[in-house]
Amino acid sequence: MTELVGHTLGQYHVTAQVGKGGMATVYKATQASMKRTVAIKVLPRSLTHEDKFLERFYREVEIVSSLQHPYILPVYDFGEYDGMPYIVMAYMSGGTLADLISEKPMPPNEVLRLVRQMADALDYAHRKGVIHRDFKPSNVLLDEQHNTYLTDFGLAKISESSAQLTGTGILGTPFYMAPEQAEPKALTPAADVYAMGVTVF
Repeated sequence: MTELVGHTLGQYHVTAQVGKGGMATVYKATQASMKRTVAIKVLPRSLTHEDKFLERFYREVEIVSSLQHPYILPVYDFGEYDGMPYIVMAYMSGGTLADLISEKPMPPNEVLRLVRQMADALDYAHRKGVIHRDFKPSNVLLDEQHNTYLTDFGLAKISESSAQLTGTGILGTPFYMAPEQAEPKALTPAADVYAMGVTVF
């Protein structure tokens, strides 16, 4: 997917690859019309024939566009390039919470500030009926002032829906998953609270 560096996706000129996960690759790009730096998450062409991956990708756009909160990463745009769907999001230059945790111990006041921001974002999502299901430090981005932004709603579930939106199997990151995520019963927001508790620990 590094071949997208140097290409233009609509009005977005891709300048670097900044992350790669199991489902998508994230690039840094410049938005020509506003001269601002953005992040673009691209679903590779090899996964576009898999309905479950496309479903998660499109659902992430739908969910995040409905969540307007200071500590949830905003989505700016959505499109398709050469058969590959992409999401345009705010670019955060401060790395991830996982990066910050690995650097050095944080003073209690800083930990408390970060926890309040993350809890506020999760509480807002839960009030909107959205359970993240994959809360972990690498899914919390940071700006230059180390404010937190919850991201990666690809596994999120609308709690009002009884359908298995993401297919069968256990989804999430095992180290942060609540025990009930391994069971077939419906999840509650407590699963996200558990994951945040592990993160705080």
